[in-house]
Amino acid sequence: MTFSILAPAAPRLSRDSSPVSEASFDSDGDIDVIRPTKRSKTAHKAIITPGEVVTEDVQWMKGHGTTATPGSSAILATVAGTLLRTNKLLSIQPLRARYTPEIGDLVVGRIVSVETKRWKVDLSAPLLAHLPLSAINLPGGILRKRTATDELAIRTFFSEGDLLVAEVQSVYQDGAASLHTRSLRYGKLRNGVFMRVSGTGGGGGVVRSRRQVWTVHTANGGGEVDIVLGVNGYIWICKHSRGELVASTEEAKKMNEITRMEEAVSESMYSNRNDEIRPQTRREIARLGGCVRALVENGVRVDEEMVMAAYTESLEGGVDMDGVREEEDEYMGGEKGQKVAAAALESVRG
Repeated sequence: MTFSILAPAAPRLSRDSSPVSEASFDSDGDIDVIRPTKRSKTAHKAIITPGEVVTEDVQWMKGHGTTATPGSSAILATVAGTLLRTNKLLSIQPLRARYTPEIGDLVVGRIVSVETKRWKVDLSAPLLAHLPLSAINLPGGILRKRTATDELAIRTFFSEGDLLVAEVQSVYQDGAASLHTRSLRYGKLRNGVFMRVSGTGGGGGVVRSRRQVWTVHTANGGGEVDIVLGVNGYIWICKHSRGELVASTEEAKKMNEITRMEEAVSESMYSNRNDEIRPQTRREIARLGGCVRALVENGVRVDEEMVMAAYTESLEGGVDMDGVREEEDEYMGGEKGQKVAAAALESVRG
């Protein structure tokens, strides 16, 4: 009897038979080995809970939201969120987190304290933001160096509790933001309501979009309403008014007295008095606020497209047979809020 010796053949690895899916292979050809619940990287949108083992492979490095166990190569999650991979770095994006300032962000803040030459502003961030006295427009649009007189009158511009919309100009090394209001779009907020929802960080909340400030032409005689979506999760909904600023600017342009719009800043922009708001406008402001709240409660992102879709859906079926508004239909919570959010999502996707 003769025996034939065959050369050993390398075992064939099938991606389909492997518990790791096809999308688990990165550009380097490495395979992710997520051990805890046999979850592959294709399920990076799945929620990871605190204490769950992310991986035990030594090739991965721990990032934000993870920690290493002593005497072991296992990487554990410290927060609840979704898994993110950057090359060989594993991090977890939390479902709910404080706002992290970035340069150019439009934010809504509240003055917390008044200090020498600056204000401290709450942005729902880990650290309070700074608004220098040199970073605001002076009444009358005067362009000059700030003097001791301006420092003494610092509370006439902003005081504790005032709300303002500003832009992040820079970020310090410790993560604190420096703001500025050197534009007619920014400044003190009046004639509206304030809402606080979750900001950028996952789940339903305000997201960075093309426009954070826009004007809504409301129904039912409500007139025009302005919406300011702060990236930090602070929202301001107010009555739209051209105000004395725009009127004085147009008059000055006709008289050729000024050449720059910033020079038309008047003292009215730092006024603490609200204008008279009609009941119809108040009703529509409350409706828009209810739409935003319904989106957040149902885990839907908050941006211009979703807010307008939810507002349009909320107007459906709000009038009875006699053409009279039903008061109970103004409530946007519970089942109606779920229907409005679902209808808004469907209309946007469709």
